Order: sequence, then structure tokens, then C-alpha cells
Amino acid sequence: MAERLLRSRGVTELEKIRVDLDSTRRTEMMERTGRRTVPQIYIGDTYVGGYDDLAQLDRNDELVKLLAV
Repeated sequence: MAERLLRSRGVTELEKIRVDLDSTRRTEMMERTGRRTVPQIYIGDTYVGGYDDLAQLDRNDELVKLLAV
């Protein structure tokens, strides 16, 4: 769902990190975000959160602004 939303807003390049296959990256994600669920979404260096957070940004017309930076 997150990928579909981002693509609908013009994002063509996504980097996916499979934390289910790499325990080191999973630990890193949990330390950085304090969360255990996926997806954990960054736009550039900005931590957005999960899908619900991304969708809220979109509903508030803030996602397009963040993508433009």
C-alpha cells in the first residue's frame, strides 16, 4: 500500500531493505525508529513512520511537499 501511494505521487525510485532477511538491518531499524513493524518509511533523510503516517501526510497535503524537497 505504501509503495502504491508513493508511486501515485510520482515516486519512481524506491529502496527496499528486507529486514526480514537481514537481522542486522532489522536491529538497526528498531534502534533508529523504536518500532518493530514494517514498513518504516524515509523520504530522503526524513523519517515518516509507517504506512498510516504516510497516508496521513497525504491526506494533509504534506506528502507532495515533502517529496518536492
